[in-house]
Amino acid sequence: MSEDKSKNLSREERLAAKLRENLRRRKAQSRAQDDSAGDSPPSGVPKGSDQS
Repeated sequence: MSEDKSKNLSREERLAAKLRENLRRRKAQSRAQDDSAGDSPPSGVPKGSDQS
């Protein structure tokens, strides 16, 4: 049973590391989008749709 526990721990450590890496990547992507957001209209609004 101790082998299973150590395997699970290493698996949890790997998953935690992957989550941290993913979070860093997503934050970087978000920052890049925020930087370029001033140059273009919001992506949620389709072009040419006047609903007034």
